[in-house]
Amino acid sequence: MSGKTAWITGASSGIGEALAKEWLARGGHCVLSGRNVAALEAVASVAPDRCLVLPFESTDYSAIPALVDQAVAFAGGVDVLVNNAGISQRSLAVDTAFPVYQKIVDVDLLAPIALTQELLPHMVARGSGHVVMISSVAGKVGSPMRTAYSAAKHGLIGYADALRAETDGLGLRVLVVTPGSVRTGVSKNALTADGSTRGVSDHAIENGYPPEVAAQRIWDAMDAGTRELLIAEGMEAAIVDLCAKEPEKLFDMMAASVAAGYAQKMAAENN
Repeated sequence: MSGKTAWITGASSGIGEALAKEWLARGGHCVLSGRNVAALEAVASVAPDRCLVLPFESTDYSAIPALVDQAVAFAGGVDVLVNNAGISQRSLAVDTAFPVYQKIVDVDLLAPIALTQELLPHMVARGSGHVVMISSVAGKVGSPMRTAYSAAKHGLIGYADALRAETDGLGLRVLVVTPGSVRTGVSKNALTADGSTRGVSDHAIENGYPPEVAAQRIWDAMDAGTRELLIAEGMEAAIVDLCAKEPEKLFDMMAASVAAGYAQKMAAENN
């Protein structure tokens, strides 16, 4: 990784911040994107001579071509694109306003596709490159209270799998990462039924994987040529396995969880 350039979205905190710091520790250059300029600059301070802070709103699609030009020019090319920026959800479908679906699909699915599509010709022309998509366990399993999030993250995996098939012979590699609970602000920043920010974190998230450990595993998996990486343990790992092997059993388990008051327990965490 020494001397190579990784462009990381959502680099101001959580998994994105940890990925950036680990990449820099391994000798690489970073293009750091997100909306919080001060936080991005704090990450860049680890190795300012090897970082380009490139803040932008991920759904500002008209700005992307110029941003790609800047990222490519920074160190002579982009070797790795990590689509990490995203937003989650905590609300039942029956209560959720449609604009919440639009926003989450825009940020979690269309934005990473738009950025990947703009950078793709650059990677194809070079005959090398790695695209890393940070999806979720909710991208493998339909998770209650996360209908919009699951829809977007499932879609991201579908796009990545098809892209991998198309570009494998062109020298490109695609890694899909499906994290479960990682100790980040993902649940605190999740949208509720009316589009407002939840403001509190899940117990599972607070006791999840350290983002630094997740970052190490992601870069090691990319280096090894892994195509899909699950970062989960316990029940979260088990439901992904169950979804693949016994989906009907999993559907019944999820429905039983909702019937037993899962949504009410989740709501109680907000109080």
